[in-house]
Amino acid sequence: MAIASNFLIGANDEHGLNPPTAGKRTPVLPYINRSFYENEFNSKAKLQFILACLRCGFRVYDLKPEVQDVSISNRVTRARRAGINLLVTFAYNAAGNANVFSSAQGLEVYYSPYNPFATQSQRLSEDVYQEILNNTGRTGRFVGRLSVGVLSNVNCPSTLIEAGFMTNFNEAKLMLNPNFILQNGEGACEGVCKYLDVNYVARELANYPTIRRGSNGNFVTILQYLLNQYGFNLSTDGVFGANTENAVKQFQTNNNLVADGIVGRNTWNALLNLNPTANTLRRGSRNSAVLYLQQLLLSYLYPITNLDGIFGGETERAVVAFQTENGLTADGIVGANTWRALLNSNGRPQR
Repeated sequence: MAIASNFLIGANDEHGLNPPTAGKRTPVLPYINRSFYENEFNSKAKLQFILACLRCGFRVYDLKPEVQDVSISNRVTRARRAGINLLVTFAYNAAGNANVFSSAQGLEVYYSPYNPFATQSQRLSEDVYQEILNNTGRTGRFVGRLSVGVLSNVNCPSTLIEAGFMTNFNEAKLMLNPNFILQNGEGACEGVCKYLDVNYVARELANYPTIRRGSNGNFVTILQYLLNQYGFNLSTDGVFGANTENAVKQFQTNNNLVADGIVGRNTWNALLNLNPTANTLRRGSRNSAVLYLQQLLLSYLYPITNLDGIFGGETERAVVAFQTENGLTADGIVGANTWRALLNSNGRPQR
């Protein structure tokens, strides 16, 4: 087995969100009268990949931390200067007329025959392809060749993941599904571990150590990334200082935890949303499980404007609509029966 910390993994996401790259979006989706932008998936899947790689002990370099688009040449330059050992890029496919839905679907993963490590890039792509399929259970199309800069012009093995087709109605909905996003990030990391012969460390509570002020390293970086997803603005420097401690205490308060600034089992469980369905949620609830619920409802095409982790009137109306359409008691309370239905749903049908 190789040692994970010997490798610097490059992570990249295609296109931008603020402003959104022109044309890189789904057709207008029914019920919510909006499109999902490609980078809404790409950036989130990249983050899950980064978190998984850090947990496994890798060093990680984010080629595009910006929310706006960054030119391919700029990203290639960054990759070369950083000296990364391999590069994984997240993208989402389209077919035909991007303004209408079509039948093309499934995972495609690409490498470039012009990459100086073309044979290794192909093997990396095949490993990533297989592990994402194992994680998602989705349709696989192929591992193919593609001559674009992030594949051809970097000095390391490189792969590009097209996780689905935004022009396919069902796969368009998956773009914002938190479970699908997580599965792609984790699957890509598993593929990297397989390719490099590094032990994959599972996303299980037992694998997250207790950390506190004065701690440093990968798990502090993971903590900082996660806190930023809940609205904080921390430097992801791997150093558990005063700002990180204050953010932890506020997160703990928001999630009805002891606000001691120590990140142990209960805090990790809330940060990672390892068991959101253990929570009964209703109007007035405010925690990470509510955010997960909101993300799931939006991916199912129930209107949610603010993904803020606060169970207000809009979230309640979406829950009631879901319950009504799925033969449940329409009380707006998310208990065991509603959670079960949510986790087994494919969302609203095309119309």
